[in-house]
Amino acid sequence: MADILPGIQSPADLHKLSDEQLLRLAQEIRDELMQVLSMRPAHFASNLGVIELCLALHLTHDFTQDRLIWDTGHQIYPHKLITGRYDRFRTIRTLGGLMGFPNPVESPFDLFMTGHAGCSVSTVSGLKAGDDLLGHKERKAVAVIGDGALPSGIVFEAFNNIAGMRQDVTVILNDNKMSICPRTGGLAQYLDQCRMTGLYQGGKRTLNQLLHQIPLLGDAARASLESFRDAMKAYFKDGMLFEEFGFRYFGPVDGHDLFGLRKILKDLKSQTGPILLHVFTNKGHGVPQAAEDPVTFHSPAVFEKVAPGRVIVSMKAGGSKSYTDAVSQSLHQIMTEDKTVAVLTAAMCQGNKLEPIRKDFPNRFFDTGICEGHAVAFAAGMAKAGVKPVVDIYSTFLQRSFDQIFQEVALQNLPVVFTLDRAGLAGPDGPTHHGVFDIPYLRMFPNMTCLSPADETDVEPMLRFALHHSGPVSIRYPKASLERLPRTADYQPIELGKAEILEWGEDGCFLAFGPMAGACMAAANRLRDEGLSIGVISARFVKPLDREVILRAIETLPVVVTVEEGTLEGGFGSAVLEAAHAAGCDTRNVIRKGIPDRFIEHGERGELLAAIGLDVEELADTVRRFREDSAERGSLNELEVG
Repeated sequence: MADILPGIQSPADLHKLSDEQLLRLAQEIRDELMQVLSMRPAHFASNLGVIELCLALHLTHDFTQDRLIWDTGHQIYPHKLITGRYDRFRTIRTLGGLMGFPNPVESPFDLFMTGHAGCSVSTVSGLKAGDDLLGHKERKAVAVIGDGALPSGIVFEAFNNIAGMRQDVTVILNDNKMSICPRTGGLAQYLDQCRMTGLYQGGKRTLNQLLHQIPLLGDAARASLESFRDAMKAYFKDGMLFEEFGFRYFGPVDGHDLFGLRKILKDLKSQTGPILLHVFTNKGHGVPQAAEDPVTFHSPAVFEKVAPGRVIVSMKAGGSKSYTDAVSQSLHQIMTEDKTVAVLTAAMCQGNKLEPIRKDFPNRFFDTGICEGHAVAFAAGMAKAGVKPVVDIYSTFLQRSFDQIFQEVALQNLPVVFTLDRAGLAGPDGPTHHGVFDIPYLRMFPNMTCLSPADETDVEPMLRFALHHSGPVSIRYPKASLERLPRTADYQPIELGKAEILEWGEDGCFLAFGPMAGACMAAANRLRDEGLSIGVISARFVKPLDREVILRAIETLPVVVTVEEGTLEGGFGSAVLEAAHAAGCDTRNVIRKGIPDRFIEHGERGELLAAIGLDVEELADTVRRFREDSAERGSLNELEVG
């Protein structure tokens, strides 16, 4: 039972604790994290790794005045626990409960709702510039960014500008040798070498002491000694990259030494100009299983039980096969057959379940790190050379490569395949991760072809179609369990711009794009039990649309309901209306169902779909209400005529 943590109503309460109580508090926070994981999946290893850093930051800064941004934000749990949210903490990632990322609605200590990596340095620089302009120059500005996010291009754009402005900004590099999966690339190698700097650190301290002890040292001698120091820096690579960017580099320091961190943060608080503090932490620190396997324990399955002593005994087994599983397995099979197919991802190997591909095809698997724009431009180059690249990225993260999709892929009409995982509502991850905007922003590009599978049967045929297509193709699919829909006819092969009529109806139809076809079929079955003949058409393509089938439905059926797990603004339903308008059709019988024009909060996917009217019963009710309204209008018209 937590003893200290329940009494922490704000970070100010930390100052009332002794050093011994602070250490106990750190353990209580770890215990609380494990209790949450006994109830529901959540981010785990990353939060275990920043507990001491979080406490040290709040012990040295007053963030009611100073500024703090946690990059990405999935390691925000300790921060939430000490900023007045302990009593609601076990509601985290549930409908109506705390968000699993920073949320300004919850607390003034959360300045931005963040979920994409790399933006913290830019936003904290903007906060500092704003504070300075408004006369609050005393306010300190701190960004905490992980080594996995560091390679993002926007980070170095921010470094460049902060140094140019000589801003009083402190960037804390939380270096745990990980993003979600082990980090990759040249910066990772550079940071690894920074871990080998013990000799240099001692030499730097000794040299600085020597320089200060010889006040009459001649300029030439001082310059020679400083040149020697810089040569040592260059040799050991300790912070040279950041110093060349104009930052004063401090570290590396132990990120789990609470009191050492508190001391250095207090010292740095009085410094001016751009500062980078390099902190080493271990993802999963304090829980042996999580520390040994931080990839699995980044966001693990629910713990089955926690034994005395807070040692994790086991985790509950995962659920049924998902669309992510089906795409990964199909890609693996295709890569076995076709040596020209390569797969790229942006630090999401585990999330996209690409480990077997990485293991079996290491020369055709490319992890670019959290650099989505680079990944897409890189894929364009591969396609130009004759390779068949598959860019496997979450829908919400692919948005970051918008310009590269336009310039390097669509404009060149290159055969790059985009597989968009988590398209639609991403459940407890919430609005930063819901992939609801890809349909509008991809279908606007000339040369782009956009598909979505209705069920498991569609997945591999769609991938094979995409890899043989002569231009760019996107395939979107949700974070959901697979379905296999009943078909009254033989499976219809994937053909460019052709829908699949799962069942035709005389009283109306659901026109579904993607896996919402399953809910549409269930709704049609309910209506059929009421004597209505309602069909279901799987559109398969949003671009190009099957105009023949879709326009026939609009022109001949009493009601057509378009259904998509994407935003209504510019989405599939909009594409249908555009096609109908171009053909001169009356569209008063068309109803669009999809994501409304607002950001959807977090919760289980089924709960969220029901809340916005995309569950089976509401789909059926949509048809019922339309028929009732039509009957009422018909009665009124008869009265007017009479």
